[in-house]
Amino acid sequence: MSYGFKIMVEGDYACFTRPEFKVERVSYDVPTPGALEGMLKSIYWKPAIRYVIDKIVVFQPIEFANVRRNEVKNKVLYSDIKKQMAGKGGEPCIYTSENRSQRASMLLKNVKYGVEFHFEMTGLRSEEDDTESKHFNILKRRLEKGQCFRTPCLGCSEFPVKRIELVEEFDEKLISERVLDMGDVDLGFMSYRVDFQDGGIPVNNDWENPEFSDRATTQYYRPHMVRGIIDVKKYREELLC
Repeated sequence: MSYGFKIMVEGDYACFTRPEFKVERVSYDVPTPGALEGMLKSIYWKPAIRYVIDKIVVFQPIEFANVRRNEVKNKVLYSDIKKQMAGKGGEPCIYTSENRSQRASMLLKNVKYGVEFHFEMTGLRSEEDDTESKHFNILKRRLEKGQCFRTPCLGCSEFPVKRIELVEEFDEKLISERVLDMGDVDLGFMSYRVDFQDGGIPVNNDWENPEFSDRATTQYYRPHMVRGIIDVKKYREELLC
């Protein structure tokens, strides 16, 4: 039995941020596998499974939009939240008027992707009834019903997914002529995913009150888009750190 899936994903905007731009947000031309893994985790995730992206199909022409957005420079301190919960004071809030900065962003617009993926068992925090078929059936049901525990997004949380549809096969006839005419495109070195050093295991070995490491390295790969199709499975064989 195959435990893979094919889904169609659509959105008004997307931003798969290039890490070489430190201040302004500039999107890659196509999604990164890591961003799509994060989107899937918004639908269903357990420590016992890990998502693997196998193929990305770009249906719509690659078009960009330049916008300016107000962003908050800081984030609420976790220590302040703990203090307030313990009744010891703390001020877990941010005054946006004092922490706001305006930044330019180059976003993708009117995006539509086909995503082929599967999941693998990690062996982490497994239960007695943890089987591949159990997770397959839960994920399949959630995809069919459009269920999620947080809003799936396309790169940044400001750009929610408009529609996710589970399909049997991709209709490649729907790929835009402009994308087909691009032929074989070398997309250059792209971020594949962020690899956290803790491997998904709490550094304090406490799953009830887990503490994870924020130390990580970015993995890169160099894919080609051939007539709108990115064979991620083929190009991840040459991952670089």
